[in-house]
Amino acid sequence: MPSGSLASEFGDTAITSVDGGRGVLAYRGYRIEDVVHHLGYESVVGLLLDDGPSDAARIVAELRDRRASPTELESVLDALPSETSIIDGYRTAVSAMNDVAQVSPPTRLQGMSLIARSPPIVARLYRRSAGKPPVEPDPRLGHVANFLWMVEGEPPPAERSRALERYFVLLADHGISASTFALRIVLSTRSDLASAVAAALGALKGPLHGGAPPEVLEMLDAVGSESEVEDWIDSALARKERLFGFGHPTYRVEDPRAALLRAFAKEVAAPARYALARRFEEVALARLAARYPDAPRRTNVDFYGAVLLEAVGLPRALFTPTFALARTAGWTAHALEQVSQDRLVRPPERYVGPPLRPWGPTG
Repeated sequence: MPSGSLASEFGDTAITSVDGGRGVLAYRGYRIEDVVHHLGYESVVGLLLDDGPSDAARIVAELRDRRASPTELESVLDALPSETSIIDGYRTAVSAMNDVAQVSPPTRLQGMSLIARSPPIVARLYRRSAGKPPVEPDPRLGHVANFLWMVEGEPPPAERSRALERYFVLLADHGISASTFALRIVLSTRSDLASAVAAALGALKGPLHGGAPPEVLEMLDAVGSESEVEDWIDSALARKERLFGFGHPTYRVEDPRAALLRAFAKEVAAPARYALARRFEEVALARLAARYPDAPRRTNVDFYGAVLLEAVGLPRALFTPTFALARTAGWTAHALEQVSQDRLVRPPERYVGPPLRPWGPTG
């Protein structure tokens, strides 16, 4: 590893490119539209970590062999207060992963352990909150189908597993997002992977990042029917309330993931629910365009992501943790890239306080 050097900022990455002006997202140079239609999640893990399409069977085996959580980690989860949220319990569990914490710099093996163990942890936390016993991983199932199995305790239908896997693929990485930025800053200090992922989870849980999908469904619930959409949106905007699922700090055109999720959600959502979402989107886009003509606010990944997650049967308490599970692949890839660069990240600040002045009373 090269010796560390100070760097005020960073922006170089070979993992994911995000072109907000043209609406292009690519993993390792492959457009997301091609990736989601040709690769399963395990293959995407290999693509992000290994810089090219990997043998899916090898990645499946690597993840399957690392799914089981140590007994002491399960004891930590079971000892958490009953009111602990799933995302906070997951963050605690990451900190307690002895083979991921305390060792620096992070390794690919640590990253694979993180990716593999996270779904069983989140599923266990959910079932504990619901008063249900944990379900052990099924070695016959793939990464995403196994997560649904551990959440529900029964084999998931193929169409639901496929829909959720597409969600995982689309959310696997998105460049230097807020959570990834937090992760890379922590790792730039030569800290460990668990500390960095804990920081990433803290950023992700916020409603302006990974906490938005449940809010989308709350809006749709409040509207109730297609006939009420226009009045509800007009009233919300008059009160200056936020329309969740619209607007993105990067994209000035439609988020390519939103376009894909719109189609995928239609395949699995109840027709009435999808029709309500579609009508809400149409009216919201028209109203937002009229209100903000110079700063268009398009549909983002959260809107139809929420509709899809609901359609595959996940409870809303699992929406943000599921986002995090998908993003563990990207976080691991960025962790490995950051430690290979070995530069301390210190973003520049702009001082806006008073100018230099003498000490003591004035006047």
